[in-house]
Amino acid sequence: METTMEKSRMGRETGAVSAGRLWTGRVIAGLISAFMLLDAAMKFVKPPQVAEAFVRTGWPLELSVPLGAILLTSVLLYLIPRTAVLGAILLTGYFGGAVATNMRLLEPVFSHTLFPVYFGVLTWLALWLREPRLAELIPVKKPA
Repeated sequence: METTMEKSRMGRETGAVSAGRLWTGRVIAGLISAFMLLDAAMKFVKPPQVAEAFVRTGWPLELSVPLGAILLTSVLLYLIPRTAVLGAILLTGYFGGAVATNMRLLEPVFSHTLFPVYFGVLTWLALWLREPRLAELIPVKKPA
């Protein structure tokens, strides 16, 4: 007889997730990932809008490609079920850097500064919806 821990180590789910919950998580993750993959691609291509944004934020344009590589790697890790938690952690760090940059520039709070926080919340929500082990770690209880 296998324990829950052994099943978890072997890559099998420790709990069932409804189809609706799973697909909701996949759709949210897909939308977030598509946006972030486009952002990463633009950092490699460096169109004039990206160059202007780097100048405006005070980041050297030479960091565009390394930042794009970090973002691309993080998103790919997030999309692979086995490494999704690591990808979410890395994306959270990336979003934190964006928040810090926006705060330093005194950007409007709700529309600019907190925009990466919204993405971070959606990133973790999507993972929580599709990953039963994470749902066990962060339980959301129904009111009594």
